[in-house]
Amino acid sequence: MAVGAVLTQSTAWSNASKAVRSLRSAKLLVPGKLDRIPHRELAPRIRSCGYFNQKAKRLKGFVRYLRDRHAGSMRRMRGAGLSRIRRELLDLPGIGPETADSILLYALQQPVFVVDAYTRRILSRHSLIPRNASYEEIQALFMTRLPRRTQLFNEYHALLVAAGKGFCLKTDPNCPLCPLRRIGHLRLENSL
Repeated sequence: MAVGAVLTQSTAWSNASKAVRSLRSAKLLVPGKLDRIPHRELAPRIRSCGYFNQKAKRLKGFVRYLRDRHAGSMRRMRGAGLSRIRRELLDLPGIGPETADSILLYALQQPVFVVDAYTRRILSRHSLIPRNASYEEIQALFMTRLPRRTQLFNEYHALLVAAGKGFCLKTDPNCPLCPLRRIGHLRLENSL
């Protein structure tokens, strides 16, 4: 899951999942193996996700961090505490808030809400946030109004992604058939 979070940066999940499958078939989805494989061998294996040289560096940086700070163990990393891990992840080159929070939520099962382009677009189109709202402001909208439960954040994010992919398209949105329109406008008390 952590590898997928890095590989899906600036690309569709379908392209990132091809790269994950490539790593899996080469038996490289193990921190130690990712740490040892040379960049020149790793980069071509993840070509399908785009920006493969950058992403290979980011993956190598992440597994070095995992090795050095958490003895190569995701379980140990999880036990270090959410705010500490998030700060450490954000200190890694190429790891921004969305990637860090995706690792926290999906790989480490921590209760943190992931804000992505779909979330931003849907909330903006429903006038729940201003177009220039920061990542942190949008995240706080969810984290202060919903129970802090990993499964809830996971499902909520998945539903926003599904609505974004199926209806709230970047161009030519399908508003008349959008399930959010049919149940009435979204309402989050005290939205931004």
